[in-house]
Amino acid sequence: MAITKGFRVLVDAAMAEVTTYSVAQIRERLGDPTLQIVDIRDPRELERGGTLPGALLAPRGMLEFWVDPDSPYFKPVFGDESREFVLFCGAGWRSALATKALQDMGMTNVAHIDGGFADWTEQGAPVQTLDEHKAASRPPAKV
Repeated sequence: MAITKGFRVLVDAAMAEVTTYSVAQIRERLGDPTLQIVDIRDPRELERGGTLPGALLAPRGMLEFWVDPDSPYFKPVFGDESREFVLFCGAGWRSALATKALQDMGMTNVAHIDGGFADWTEQGAPVQTLDEHKAASRPPAKV
């Protein structure tokens, strides 16, 4: 079986239809309560390199299920229409395809980061280890 459309064709087609932000644009918005950064990388990548502070960890394989209110796996955070969900992956390819898929599902408040985590770290943007992320995401202990 010959592949008639390679991944580059699919990524380029998605990029033509989705909102794409640079690392610099997202760094300027860190702390903006209307921004929800979504890390779609797999657990091995998270263990190896960490993630962005405040990122929602949503593995690529579950994303459509977590976004759909009719899915038994729905995550209510994705129902918050006051937020813009900005996805990223390792290089910006998976996030472009994922953003396109969410747009195809009807989401209008979704975008992605060009260059992904690789560009993010190369530009010296803030990163936290997975353990730091888990600690920051944990509710405070009751006294």
